[in-house]
Amino acid sequence: MKNSLNKSQIERFSRQLVLKDIGANGQKKILSSKILIVGVGGLGCPAAENLVRAGVGTIGLIDNDIVNLSNIHRQSLFNSKDIKKSKVSVAAIKLKEINPLTKIKTYNSRLDENNIEKIIKDYELIIDGSDNFKTKFLINDYCIKFKKKLVTGAISKFDGHIFTFDFKNKKTASLKNFYQEKEVTDDILNCEFEGVLGTTATIVGATQANEALKMLIEIGQNLKNQILIIDLLNLNFRKVKFKKR
Repeated sequence: MKNSLNKSQIERFSRQLVLKDIGANGQKKILSSKILIVGVGGLGCPAAENLVRAGVGTIGLIDNDIVNLSNIHRQSLFNSKDIKKSKVSVAAIKLKEINPLTKIKTYNSRLDENNIEKIIKDYELIIDGSDNFKTKFLINDYCIKFKKKLVTGAISKFDGHIFTFDFKNKKTASLKNFYQEKEVTDDILNCEFEGVLGTTATIVGATQANEALKMLIEIGQNLKNQILIIDLLNLNFRKVKFKKR
């Protein structure tokens, strides 16, 4: 990483650079960062877009799905011309158009026990935009194993949940400390049956990106051992603490 920003970088990120909590040093941390986004859907799309605009150096996208018409109302990187195309392929093209400086890596597959270790080892922070608890707990376990930073999001109807974890800290609770049941139903994450307002996905995904940037730069407060619960129907935001067990 160069010691100083070039003219183009200074102009592109000028509104971030003037923030005293970011400045040139913070921007250089963003430019050298590597983030993996699991799921290029309602959460992954706005998270990826905001991180690319902020200047994240490398973004990994993993999803084996194609774009469907029903995705478009909440998955902000896609439009009607993208139907039946690979989500990661379409997203990569559009993200490079936003910021050609960001390196985009795509994995057109489902994250599972067979590929997760090989994929996540190259990234310092994982954004979980998956839509099932099996994948969420798998990501949680491997982030603990490899001491990664993790920002997990979930949405349903008008509601969103956001967690942040830094597993380099041994006192950090995990997703399993909050969802203590042996088997958690995926019904609360099922947009097909439960429904979801598109703006809910955008707000939660953008908030995940915001949490990720703060963790990369090490500024502000994050949701250590807390969950942020967002109720957009009644515009209520609250934090609930939970402990490592």
